[in-house]
Order: sequence, then C-alpha cells, then structure tokens
Amino acid sequence: MAVSLSRMTPQQSRAWLALISTAELLPAALDAQLQRDASLTHYEFILLSALQRGGAQRLSDLAAATNATLPRTSKVVSRLQQRGLLARQESEQDRRSVLLELTKQGRRQLVLATPEHFETVHRLVLDRLSPEQLDQLADALEPVVQALDPQRRFGPF
Repeated sequence: MAVSLSRMTPQQSRAWLALISTAELLPAALDAQLQRDASLTHYEFILLSALQRGGAQRLSDLAAATNATLPRTSKVVSRLQQRGLLARQESEQDRRSVLLELTKQGRRQLVLATPEHFETVHRLVLDRLSPEQLDQLADALEPVVQALDPQRRFGPF
C-alpha cells in the first residue's frame, strides 16, 4: 500500500514556513535577552511565571504546565533552588508530595526580569502587528494549541 504524501498549496507553505520559522527563532531570541538582562533562561522564566500564577505546585504539575519532561524540570528546579529562587515544602494534603514555591528572591528576580522581557516581546512580535492582525493571530493559533494540548495543561489558556 503506497502512502500518499499531500503537497502544500503555496498559501499553506507560506503559512507553515512562517509558523515554523517563528517557532524556531523566537525562543532563541527570548532566551538570549533573558540570559543577558536577568541571568535566566527562557524556560526558567516560564517556570517561575507558572509558580507565580499557580502558587505552590508538585514537580509533575509544574512539568506539565511548562510542557517539559520531569527530568528537565527537576534539573532546572534544582538549579533554581541552589540560586535561592524557589523552595521545596512538604504538602499538607499529601505528606509524600513535595511542593515547589517561589521564594521572595524568586519573585523579585521575576519582577525585575519582566519589563525587559515584555519590551523584547513587544519589539519582536506585538508591535509589528496591527490590532486586527493580533486578533487574527490569536484566532488562528488557539485551535492549533487546543489540538496540541487538549487537556489544557500548558499555559494560561
């Protein structure tokens, strides 16, 4: 049985290449800015932000919320804990579970990193699109995110 490979129309190819290029280039640009200005990787910023938004969390929940594997999350958590940006505490509901939470220093680091990070997001993406294009971008990508994450584990959606 032969497998049929669908070809892309020029419109589909243009959209796909723009999406893939953005998906590859944007994280590297955000990572470089955060490392330069806040001594954080982009993933560390996302992880700290998830803890700020959601409060204390188990490692497995934090990994799901940041779309990372448990080993990667554990390694980053250990590094952030050594830097005093987060702490581990015993769960009152389940003594077998350990909860991760931001420390005062972690909140401060996140607060200090946010303005430059938002400026970079504006400069690279948001300010390059009209309000109508921003609505179109959100309308176009939200169904894709839903297909990729039907349980809505990742992000604030």
